[in-house]
Amino acid sequence: MPIDAAKALAAEPRRGDIGWDHKDIQLYHLGLGAGAPRHGQSLATDPDELRYTLESRLHVLPSFATVAGAGMAMLGGLAAPGLDVDLAAVLHGGHSIELHRPIPVKGRATSTSKVAAVYDKGKAAVIVLRSEVADADGPLWTSDAQLFVRGEGGFGGERGPSVSAEAPSRDPDRTEERGIREEQALLYRLSGDWNPLHADPEFAKLAGFDKPILHGLCSYGMTLKAVVDTLLGGDVSRVRAYRTRFAGIVFPGETLRIRMWQEAGRVLVSATAVERDDAPVLADTVVEHS
Repeated sequence: MPIDAAKALAAEPRRGDIGWDHKDIQLYHLGLGAGAPRHGQSLATDPDELRYTLESRLHVLPSFATVAGAGMAMLGGLAAPGLDVDLAAVLHGGHSIELHRPIPVKGRATSTSKVAAVYDKGKAAVIVLRSEVADADGPLWTSDAQLFVRGEGGFGGERGPSVSAEAPSRDPDRTEERGIREEQALLYRLSGDWNPLHADPEFAKLAGFDKPILHGLCSYGMTLKAVVDTLLGGDVSRVRAYRTRFAGIVFPGETLRIRMWQEAGRVLVSATAVERDDAPVLADTVVEHS
């Protein structure tokens, strides 16, 4: 059945309670590589890394918003009226988060999810699933998942905006390399994304890959951590918003090269796979900050 954008947009939001504590935060940070040795140094007891791993010093990387509580259960939004799509045709095309205030180490909140937009790209559709999360003190964050659905375009809808953030032609202000451990996808998936594509070699082959790939949202979190740790003085509270487009894949065992360009109030970022001639991983990536 074709997509009925009007029906999907008019559907009642889904609401649910979510919760998290320091163990969820620590597991997420470890899944991003927090505390892992780098450049021959042991970082497990580095004070800067203990902010991610030790409960008495813990702060919360804002990208935790992508896994808090229900994690990837937001994909349940594809069951909204007017959306009859094949999940095998769905790709996570991009993601953005807006922070209304720092995420607490322990929290209980209400998540309200809805279809925020449906765009017609011709041969494909883009569905924007929005989750707004608030606790007793007010709004915490807004998270938008942009889902690319192959073969579902042509329903006569709006094409939607073209959001790009090309890197400047000058050399980056900072370049960081982050190694991806062989078991990192296995650890990261414990935060809520159980897709076997990231763990099962046979499933990965059916999907066209030589071996399991790293989660796009893991690369997303690793990249934000690199920006916070190097250009934002390690202060997670400075992050106001963060968006990216998933431009390619990276495999466990490879190295993520993260290039950063500072501008007024924001950092432009690109992430590539070092071992595959800087194949794109994240593009059109922006961290807005105070």
